[in-house]
Amino acid sequence: MAAKKATRAPARPAKPAKSKGAKPAKPSKPTPREVDRKADVAASDPTLFAPLTPGEVADALRTLTEDRRVSAMAKVGRYRVIATEPLVVKPPHWMAGHRLARVVIYDYAADRSVDATVDLDAGVCAHLEITKSQPMLSRDEEAMAISIAMVDERVRSKLSLGDEPQIAMHYWGRQASDLAHSRRSAAVIFGRPGGHPSVVAVVDLLDSLVTSVIPAGHW
Repeated sequence: MAAKKATRAPARPAKPAKSKGAKPAKPSKPTPREVDRKADVAASDPTLFAPLTPGEVADALRTLTEDRRVSAMAKVGRYRVIATEPLVVKPPHWMAGHRLARVVIYDYAADRSVDATVDLDAGVCAHLEITKSQPMLSRDEEAMAISIAMVDERVRSKLSLGDEPQIAMHYWGRQASDLAHSRRSAAVIFGRPGGHPSVVAVVDLLDSLVTSVIPAGHW
């Protein structure tokens, strides 16, 4: 009689290992600088960030042009206001909490840029920086450059049917021999709406004339 084979009990499935979830990190304590920053924001006056009113713009320009450091610019009068905007500084600066205006002017007569901070509460020019750098064109300068280019006979002779001004941008000549290297200039780009540029007119904003007309492909 054959002996019976011993049978093994089926193995029990292994229990899934317990995943050890990462403990949530404890929130870090804010640094003293972050605490001070939040306090500054909470205590700030929202009206300081409001756009300048026409009266404030006039006050800022009058205060700046009466400053003896730019009196020659104001006397000659060949300048243009590029930007006027509110400016807010944080404590512990001494002007914190004051209504401030930043005024950027380009002085055509001296070929220089004037960047000033006017304290409207105190009625003084609190900061003034004069450099040879050139700010971006103002909207008035863009419109003026386009109007000058539009009436120039050389520009009109190069335009094709349907060409119109696409954009006017600040242009600074790369080479020292280029007139636009030392004089404030704009490049007016012409072309059909939605199409490629065709002609570029370089406008000297100091003397209000077109200095060169260049095919867009060579510019």
